[in-house]
Amino acid sequence: MSRVAVIGAGAMGNGIAHVFAQHGWDTTLIDVSRDALDKAMRTIERNLERQAEKGVRGGGGGGGGERAVQTLGRIRTSTSLDGAANAELFVEAATERSEVKFELFRQLDRAAPAGAILATNTSSIGITGIAAQTKRPAQVIGMHFMNPVPLMPLVEVIRGLETSDQTVAKTVEVAKALGKTPVLVNDSPGFVSNRVLMPMINEAIFCVLEGIASPEAIDTVMKLGMNHPQGPLALADLIGLDVCLATLEVLHRDLGDDKYRPCPLLRTMVAAGRLGRKSGRGFHVYGP
Repeated sequence: MSRVAVIGAGAMGNGIAHVFAQHGWDTTLIDVSRDALDKAMRTIERNLERQAEKGVRGGGGGGGGERAVQTLGRIRTSTSLDGAANAELFVEAATERSEVKFELFRQLDRAAPAGAILATNTSSIGITGIAAQTKRPAQVIGMHFMNPVPLMPLVEVIRGLETSDQTVAKTVEVAKALGKTPVLVNDSPGFVSNRVLMPMINEAIFCVLEGIASPEAIDTVMKLGMNHPQGPLALADLIGLDVCLATLEVLHRDLGDDKYRPCPLLRTMVAAGRLGRKSGRGFHVYGP
C-alpha cells in the first residue's frame, strides 16, 4: 500500500498525514473546512522545519530541507471524500463523538474502494460499533496514534469483533513501516492507553477541585516522584480537556463504573472554553 487518505485536519489528523507523507505515501488530507486544511498544512510545514533543524530523518534522500519539500509535495488536500477515491487506506481522525464517527464511516463505506482498509484513530469509542456502520466490518480497525504523532512511537492497533486477520496483519505492517511500534489490543472502551491514563488525569483534577494542591504541585509530584516526563494536568492540557471529557464519558457510559465519572471541574473548564494548549489556557497558561 502507498496511498492514504486522512480524514480530519486537527492536531491528530495533520500529525498522521505528516508521518505518512514523510515515509513516502501519497497522502490526501480531507476536512470539510478549507481554513482547517490551510492551518494544518502550515502546521505540517513548521513541524518539518523543526525536524530539519534537529536533523530528524524522514522518508526520501537529500538534506533535511530537501526532504521537507518532498514530504509536503506528497500531501494534497480536499474538502470532499471524492478527493481520495483511489486510496488504499483511510484513517479517520475526526471529533471524538460517536455520532460523528458513525456518520463518517457510513460515508467512507460508500466512497472508498472495495478493498480499502478503514481505520479510526478514536481514543475510546468501540471499533465494533464503528465497523457495524459499514458493509465491510472485516476491513475496519482501530489505529490509535499518540499525540504528537511525529514524535510518539506507539500505535495501538485495536481489533474489533469482526476485524479479519488479514486487516490486522496489514495494519501492523503499515505501522512498522511508519517507524512506529504497533501494540495489538482487543476492542474495549478506552482500549489500554486511555483506560489506564484517564482515571489518573481525572483523579488529578479531583485533587485540584478539593484544594489538595495546585496544578503545578500535582504535576511536580508526578514528574519528580513517579518519573513521569510530564504531569497529568499538563498532559491533559496537551490532549485537550474536551477530548479528556469525551473519553471519560465513553468510559463511564460503556463500562458502567463510577470510577470513570468525569470530575465536575473538568466539565466546568470545558464549558468555559479552557481546553488546554489549543485554547491557550487549561490547568496551565500557554502563550499570550
